[in-house]
Amino acid sequence: MTINSRDILLNPLFRTIANCSSELGFESYVIGGYVRDYFLNSIVNKDIDIVVVGDGIKLAKAVSKALKGNTKISFFKKFGTAMVRNKNIQLEFVGARKESYSKDSRKPKVYEGTIDDDQERRDFTINTLAVSLNSPDYGQLIDPFNGLNDIKLKRIVTPLNPKITFSDDPLRMLRAIRFANTLNFEIDINLIKAIKLNKNRIKIVSNERIVEELNKILSTDKPSVGFALMEKTGLLKMILPELTSLKGIDEIEGKRHKDNFYHTLEVVDNICKKTEHLWLRWTALLHDIGKAPTKKFNTKIGWTFHGHELEGSKMVYSLFKRLNMPLNNKMKYVQKLIFMSSRPIAISGKNITDAAVRRLVFDAGENIEDLMILCEADITTKNQKKYKNYINNFKIVRDKIVEVEERDRIRNFQPPITGMEIMKIFELGPSKKIGIIKEHIKEAILEGKIPNNYEAAHHLMVEKGKKLGLKLK
Repeated sequence: MTINSRDILLNPLFRTIANCSSELGFESYVIGGYVRDYFLNSIVNKDIDIVVVGDGIKLAKAVSKALKGNTKISFFKKFGTAMVRNKNIQLEFVGARKESYSKDSRKPKVYEGTIDDDQERRDFTINTLAVSLNSPDYGQLIDPFNGLNDIKLKRIVTPLNPKITFSDDPLRMLRAIRFANTLNFEIDINLIKAIKLNKNRIKIVSNERIVEELNKILSTDKPSVGFALMEKTGLLKMILPELTSLKGIDEIEGKRHKDNFYHTLEVVDNICKKTEHLWLRWTALLHDIGKAPTKKFNTKIGWTFHGHELEGSKMVYSLFKRLNMPLNNKMKYVQKLIFMSSRPIAISGKNITDAAVRRLVFDAGENIEDLMILCEADITTKNQKKYKNYINNFKIVRDKIVEVEERDRIRNFQPPITGMEIMKIFELGPSKKIGIIKEHIKEAILEGKIPNNYEAAHHLMVEKGKKLGLKLK
């Protein structure tokens, strides 16, 4: 099959690569994602892979030179690759190769190979598509594994036996699920069976690479597809057992609880309609993980999950640490929102008080909007009357937040009286009494006993200081 080079090879960079390749006596091909995305009619990929039957680094140097300094080039000699950046396009050059794997590593031994060898070693047929940059077949599609047909059929298939493909490089199991989720493709039934068979092999993959795939799944419009596939194949239990522990419905004395695993997937999909914030999506994914260890049955009221927010927020640390995820403000953000995830629900309703809203805004701070988005996404009831009632209650909370914030400026709360000023006025050194006075002023503001301004805070400070036996300067 011949493709019109004016379409897929429209960018003049391809002619430059072809000319340099010809001068060096190499064969070169565009391969992988750029070709795949062309046939998917998706946004043109800015990362272009060039496979070279010859020296990839040598060709990269020649191309960089031909582009007359309008490039930035990086070499990765250990992997035999080079990266050339030209404006907003990144070209990766690598020599054609074949690979062999050992049982305890997904890092292969690499040997020089042909274009056929290179296509055969790739993960999925849709990524084996290559387009020639050689004369006289410039622009010809090379598709030995019918990848173009699999694109048309919207299915994920491996070029070789999937049992071998996944055993050799277990990360490909997650990549299969991610591609299915991202492209809205079906995974071939033989691949599903092979993933189930090889799921334990995921242990040899670094946590960083696993999390990278999880982040990509979470960045899709409907991550539930990917996480459901991970659960179905057994991968999720290997990676995030905190989630699979939520699966199932127990019944005692005719009283049941909802399946918190599938509820979680609904919440994640809901939140993805409202935000692209990755860590808020992670929060939605983990918001109920504390329910499994806190689940109890009460003969009077049925199933309870008391304290699951606190338990879940504490579980985040061990989960992040286990997966080598960032133990920084990103983790603290997730912990905080999980811990507070029931607060807006608890105060919602027509009888909501200003004091409750002030405390909510004070505790949530700059994350108050994200917290409200999370709580609204948490509504998964199919009862339209209940759904409308929950939404209306949250609207009352939102309106009250705006009203209180405009009046009391609590969101980025700074005490009107600083500790240094208290020390100066009462001629005190550092002591517990300063903290007592500051806390007294803060509580009075949050409870609405005084307005959030200097005059009121100063008067209360003097009053509290006298009660503590302090004398003014």
